[in-house]
Amino acid sequence: MPRTVLTVLAGVALVFGLSSCKVTMAQPGTQPASSSPAPAASSSAAATPAPAPQPAATPAGGLSVLTEPQAGIGPVYRLITGARHSVDLTMYELRDPKAEADLAADAARGVDVRVILDRNLEQSRNTGTYDYLAAHHVHVVWAPAGTTYHQKTLTIDDATSVVMTLNMVTEDYPDTRDFAVIDTDHTDVAAIVATFDADFSGHAVHPPDGADLVWSPTNAEASLLAVIRGARHSLAVENEEMDDSTVTSALAAAARRGVNVTVTMTADSEWDEAFSELARDGVHIRLYPDSSHSLYIHAKAIVADAGLPGQQAFVGSQNFSVASLDYNRELGIRTTSPAVIGAVSSALTSDYAHAAPYSP
Repeated sequence: MPRTVLTVLAGVALVFGLSSCKVTMAQPGTQPASSSPAPAASSSAAATPAPAPQPAATPAGGLSVLTEPQAGIGPVYRLITGARHSVDLTMYELRDPKAEADLAADAARGVDVRVILDRNLEQSRNTGTYDYLAAHHVHVVWAPAGTTYHQKTLTIDDATSVVMTLNMVTEDYPDTRDFAVIDTDHTDVAAIVATFDADFSGHAVHPPDGADLVWSPTNAEASLLAVIRGARHSLAVENEEMDDSTVTSALAAAARRGVNVTVTMTADSEWDEAFSELARDGVHIRLYPDSSHSLYIHAKAIVADAGLPGQQAFVGSQNFSVASLDYNRELGIRTTSPAVIGAVSSALTSDYAHAAPYSP
């Protein structure tokens, strides 16, 4: 059900929080998309790599960011309940009774609510949500077979998109580091809506780049490498996985050329080989324990040269894995927005300070 993109932009205030202490962690292993063997790409997710676009200077007010868990999920709920005409949601994993009830209530008052849920890896977890939404007149579909839809994006009234690193799972909210970038740039939102229309209908699409969008499987790897290779002074990184040799090689090369590279993650023996190689090349790695009493790093973020000329950042759904960058449907943003960079950089700096140094 494609729609004509509205031109009214919704202003959203910047809301963010900074980490100051460790909190309870959601257990890892609940978001396995990109650590699994790469699935075959379906006809709906074009897999031809594209050069990374240069990040555009987003108009003032075009981007803001929520830092989770400090900001809370309330601003996202309020966007859903404030919808006038339409809600589009692509979500890898949706198990949030309040969000589901809000989507159903929107549909009941005449809002056109469309939802795409991943079935390649998460059908069993998403089936209860699918059945509930379908029973409440939400237009819900399974993502095309054969491709993991790890994207986490909400669009309201074709005017405001929320590009998230987080799954909408209630039990994860209190203790997981994540970000949600709120984007009202018309070019970005139009590109997200056009891609959603095709995905919802099961049609092939090469996602438009918009002003600063990072799509898998088209321009993601090139975009992430452009941020890493463009750093001159500092790189701060958080990710849930460290399993793509091209990305790890780029991080190591940055450290060897004198860039201060910091990586903050949750400890997992699966990444020990990559950590050892990075540490030998001078990358500074700090880890949170795999513990119910520690912050869980689920964010996927890179900040280059924060506070300096040429600063830029990436925030999105992409993990550092071959599947995530080259096969899945994923969405992120590469930006020069001072507001986004400032908020993300502050969180990454705090997280690094509170984590324990990696010891091979």
